[in-house]
Amino acid sequence: MADDDYNDPDMGYEDEPPEPEIEEGAEPEEDAENNNEEMADAFVAAEGEEKGDEQTVERPRKTSKYMTKYERARILGTRALQISMNAPVMVELEGETDPLEIAMKELRERKIPFTIRRYLPDGSYEDWGVDELIVEDSWKRQVGGD
Repeated sequence: MADDDYNDPDMGYEDEPPEPEIEEGAEPEEDAENNNEEMADAFVAAEGEEKGDEQTVERPRKTSKYMTKYERARILGTRALQISMNAPVMVELEGETDPLEIAMKELRERKIPFTIRRYLPDGSYEDWGVDELIVEDSWKRQVGGD
């Protein structure tokens, strides 16, 4: 009895339901790849429109011009990871080999090309460039700012 089950071609599964028929006059659906590409193109277009709107209208900012310790930690960690994976370094090296030290030097010289997005309670957000923010080192020395 058990040996007969192994020779059964459908292994006891029920028949799959038939595919739905396409109605007359209806166009068949496009491939999933083409559909995903179109959606991605629409997203990029919408994203570009938003950036254009942001550049034309400069609203006064509501959040602080100081980088928080959490933003600093995330920026340094992310940039150090990039550097450790052979990303181009934005500063002149003077014998530094530690990616975190190089990232700290880039932050001190305000050369990290990141943007921080701060979300507000109403669902909107503010984008700050790393070069726009005032950073306090762990030694309480201010770097940058107006």
